[in-house]
This record gives sequence, structure tokens and C-alpha cells, in this order.
Amino acid sequence: MTMKAAFITECGPAQNIQYGEIDKPSVTESQVLVKVGAVSLNPVDTYIRNGANYWELPNPFVVGCDLAGTVEAIGDEVTRFQVGDRVWGTNQGLLGRQGTFAEYCSVDQEWLYGTPDDVSDNDAAACSLVGVTAHLGLFRDARIQAGETIFVHGGTGGVGAMVLQMAKAAGARVIATAGSEEKAERCRQLGADVVINYKTENELEAILAAAPEGVDVFWETLREPNLEDIVSVMKERGRIVIMAGRDARPDFPVGPFYVKCLQLFGFVMFKASADELRACSEDINRWLSSGALKAQISQVLPLSEAANAHQLQEDNTLGMQGSIAGKIVLTP
Repeated sequence: MTMKAAFITECGPAQNIQYGEIDKPSVTESQVLVKVGAVSLNPVDTYIRNGANYWELPNPFVVGCDLAGTVEAIGDEVTRFQVGDRVWGTNQGLLGRQGTFAEYCSVDQEWLYGTPDDVSDNDAAACSLVGVTAHLGLFRDARIQAGETIFVHGGTGGVGAMVLQMAKAAGARVIATAGSEEKAERCRQLGADVVINYKTENELEAILAAAPEGVDVFWETLREPNLEDIVSVMKERGRIVIMAGRDARPDFPVGPFYVKCLQLFGFVMFKASADELRACSEDINRWLSSGALKAQISQVLPLSEAANAHQLQEDNTLGMQGSIAGKIVLTP
């Protein structure tokens, strides 16, 4: 049997993505066959499509990491799900695994999580990779505490919006940046206590005006971090989280960094363990159900538009076009 999918047979530009028929996957003993209801696009998807990965890709390779949908079939050893369950997940399309941009996807049960009844597939997919990324950085690494102050670069971005909302759910004070008054207002709606328009304000001065003693946590989303500036606005014993800029080689202010007793964390979510991601999913589901966490969806497109979606994502991630705020979701 076959299915419709967005796939590549050769790494390269977005135009390499084809949309057509490929074999429908089967399940092994520990796998779940998901009938996909929605997928979402992440910058890492465009990097893998371009060939910036260190693992061998299946051929054809279905693009995409995130999905939400309904269990269609299960392997003999699957214990966590039954046919008909609604699920979401991420961490596919990575480390040699097939991706999610298809009508069906086979996923090992350890990378799937139940979807609450009151959460749509679109919202679950939109919060998948960005949600677990924010959770890992905030709680596993930075150990954010109630009453602390966190600075978030890009409060309406895919990860930034998740960090903003989760930090508020944890009782932290949030300072975020935005590039327009429209995006600044969106940050305020998401709970930001202070919003800095980086196009019209001096960012460092504005941070210190809002937090004269410095910030406890600095979440950096920029691909070219200025560590000299970051360290200058940190409170003693503060934590810095970096989750972008694989090719960046910035100068490092060793002296000011160690005198302030700072900590620096860098990570990629796909190297987290299944248990770590499951712990993230429990909070994400609880917050989605309660309304403390809201999916940020910029556009919803048909899966057949995957190539155009990849180009749009790339224009905004690499080209800094600024035409999207939130996630691109696609539906089969």
C-alpha cells in the first residue's frame, strides 16, 4: 500500500522536496502506526533537508520531526497505546529515523505522548519540538525558579514563545524582545512583564533598566550570540542557555564569566533521553489543557505545500525576513 508524503531523494534546496506516493510504513514490535492529523515545521528540518546532518538518511527520506494524530495500528510489544488513541510526538526525522510529513508515520512508542481530549492536533503538533526544547532548557538545565527574572530573545518565535509561557507558569518574571509593536503586544498577551523593541531601543540598557541587578536566566535564540553583552547583564550565579548557532564561533569573556560564577548550557533536544522527553510532555499536556500554554501558529498549509513552507521557514530563519511569528503547521 502507498501513501502521500513530502520527501526528498537528494539533499539540497527546498525545491528538492517532492510530494507524491511512497510506500506506507509498517510497524515493528515496539512501534505505533500513526494516522497523521497535523505536522509542524522547525528550522532543524530545513538544515537536515540541506544536508547539514552527520547521519545517513533513508532514501526516500520523509522530512519533518513533529506530528500529532491517531493510532492506526500497534506492534506486539506496545503497551502504552491502543488503536484509536490520540497522540503527539517529536524527535522523528533525526538520527536516521524517517520523518513525519506524510499521511502515516511509524514511531517507536517511547517517542509518543497522549494528546489531551481538549487539545487539537494542530496545537499539539505546533508545541512538539519547540515545547520540549523550552522545557529541557528551562527546567532540566537552567532550573528556573519562581521569583527569578529571565530574558528571552524573540518572545514570539517558535521556541521563544514557549519559553515565555513556561517561565510564567513557573512563577518567573519575563523580559522579552520583539521587532514590532504588533509582536510586542503579542508578548504581553502571552504574559511578558517587560517587552523591549530591539529595533527602537538599546537592548542592554533596557534589560538593566528592567533588572538593575541583572537577570537570573538569559535564553539566547540568536544564531550569532554576543557573549560579552550577555555576560554584562547577568546576575551573579546566573544561567545562560544557548540553543542556536551551530556554526557560530563568538569571542568568550572568560574573566567576567567566571567572576560572576555563571553557568552556560548548550543543547539539542534530540539528544535528550526518552524519559526526559516524557517528563516534558506531562507538563506540556497539563499546561495546554489549562490554557497556561497556547500554541503559536502563524500559518496552516496543506502538506502538498511542504516545499513552499520550507522556503518560507528558511527565509525567516536565515534571511531574517520577519514574515512569520509562530509555527507553520501542515495537514495531510
